[in-house]
Amino acid sequence: MKKWILLLIMIIIFTSIASYGSNKKIQKDPEKLNVVTTTTILEDAVRNIGGDKVEVESLMGPGIDPHLYKASAGDVEKMMNADLIIFNGIHLEGKMSDIFEKLGQIDVKTIAPGDIIDSSKLIQSSEFEGNYDPHIWFDVKLWTEVVDVIMDSLIELDSENKDFYISNGEEYKKELEELDKYIKDRAKEIPDEQRVLITAHDAFSYFGNAYGFQVEGLQGISTVAEAGTLDVKELADFIAERKIPAIFVESSVPTKNIEALQAAVHNRGFNVEIGGELYSDSLGNPGTEEGTYIGTVKYNVDTIVDALIKGVK
Repeated sequence: MKKWILLLIMIIIFTSIASYGSNKKIQKDPEKLNVVTTTTILEDAVRNIGGDKVEVESLMGPGIDPHLYKASAGDVEKMMNADLIIFNGIHLEGKMSDIFEKLGQIDVKTIAPGDIIDSSKLIQSSEFEGNYDPHIWFDVKLWTEVVDVIMDSLIELDSENKDFYISNGEEYKKELEELDKYIKDRAKEIPDEQRVLITAHDAFSYFGNAYGFQVEGLQGISTVAEAGTLDVKELADFIAERKIPAIFVESSVPTKNIEALQAAVHNRGFNVEIGGELYSDSLGNPGTEEGTYIGTVKYNVDTIVDALIKGVK
């Protein structure tokens, strides 16, 4: 069944490529750039930079796991009609790689900010040799570079509004600078040796490197592979030995593995709490504070620090 769905999407793409020259692109508002992003995190960045000059839509809503996401026929149609497609890159949207490749054969501009960032700033993947961790948004300074890439891409497509995009981009980067300071100040509330963050999958390594946390994920960088019994055992031993007060579930990952880990720790005579739910691969619901990148990051660090601080008292 999955092969038939993939085949259908490929047929749509090839049909669109074949007929593209004789059809005009449909655009929701001819006065605005039509941008399609894969994740809500990228969508929020575009909204902050593009303002009312851009119409932007994310393919993946809140709580969606981009590692496992497969594009629908409707998604392909949206991308075909876009002036710009922005995807994270660094293999985050692994199951959509073929589609991006095919779309690159037609007059649709695609950009993957993660693939443009200097690789020396990226974290090597321990699971996939030669590849990198794609969760770059958890280092706010690194995400600022993504903002620059998006800003330049909008200017390239709409040079008449160059000053508008630059002004919005610079203002947004000031907000990100304040966010970076906020995280550092909150992290300082926990002694260095007790800054241990344990989550459902290994999405927070950039956060750990930037803000001084030891990070352990039950699953690896990608959620494609399930956590094994040995993974649970080793991590449970570590938590009980270090007396880590809290572990965390994630909004885009099923809770069952973390709950199994909690039970395994309890069996070792130590009660570890589930400290809360973190947003990892998507933002919160639209219209809420957590529905923005800044709001999500603040919520995450507050949840982490408030839960771990119990181990200090």
